[in-house]
Parts: sequence; structure tokens; C-alpha cells
Amino acid sequence: MKNESYSLIEAKIKLQQFCAYQDRCHKEVVEKLQKMNMIPAAIDVIITDLIQENFLNEERFAKSFARGKFRIKKWGRIRITRELKLRNISKYNIDIALKEIEESDYLNTLDELARKRNTVVRETNPFKRKKKIADYLFYRGWEAHLVYEKINELVL
Repeated sequence: MKNESYSLIEAKIKLQQFCAYQDRCHKEVVEKLQKMNMIPAAIDVIITDLIQENFLNEERFAKSFARGKFRIKKWGRIRITRELKLRNISKYNIDIALKEIEESDYLNTLDELARKRNTVVRETNPFKRKKKIADYLFYRGWEAHLVYEKINELVL
């Protein structure tokens, strides 16, 4: 976006399309408006309108983000929480979003990931093997107690 300027109405329509395409958090919308060279007063007006017209809803964003990252990228709760915090989502909305993940699905996904990783790791030393699997799962944001329980069950 070069030095284009947008009227309030043009910017609002552009942001409605931006939010309709995919759930967005407030931070993304503010950044988009700033790139469009909108003044702070206009940004506030547009954000307020988007919220009132339900184009922008942090709780809905947090829920769909948590569901998507868990199902598609197989992230654990720690990673999902960290990423939501980076997007300035409130603790309240993060807690609601994490409830979207069924406990049984969560544990099954951890089991599946750990087993898959166990078949890929070529390390023969059991301690190094456990560390490699654990590091992989920690990077993806899985809780330490669940990771250690699972690798002790898999690697003897």
C-alpha cells in the first residue's frame, strides 16, 4: 500500500472484507489500519463499528485460532496460549478458547505426535532419544508433565 489515502467509509468497507474473510484480532485490524495511514481517531471509530456489526469479535477469534492451531498444526495449550498473548488477547478469552479443545482429542493428538516422532528419531541411546522427542513436543507447546509421561511410556 503506497501512500494511498482512504476515506472513513472506504477504509471501513475494506476492513469489513478483511474481517469477513477470516476471524481477526484487534491487533491485526489496528496494524492494517495504520498501514493504510489512518489517524488514531479514525481507527477508533472503525474498530468500534466493526465490533458493533460483529465483524470483529475477540472471543470468536480466540476460539477459532485455538481450534485451528490444535487441529491443523497440532499445537499444545502452551503454544496456543503464547501465540494468543502475542496478539493481546485477554486471559478470559484465552481460557474460553482453550475449552474448545476436547481433553480426549488433546491426549490422543499428543499420543499420535509422540509415536510418529518416535518412529522418525534415529537415536539409539534411550536418553538422547527421549530428549529429542521431548524437545520436539515442547517446541509445539505441550505441557511438560504430559510429555514426560508419554515418552517414558514409549521409550524404554
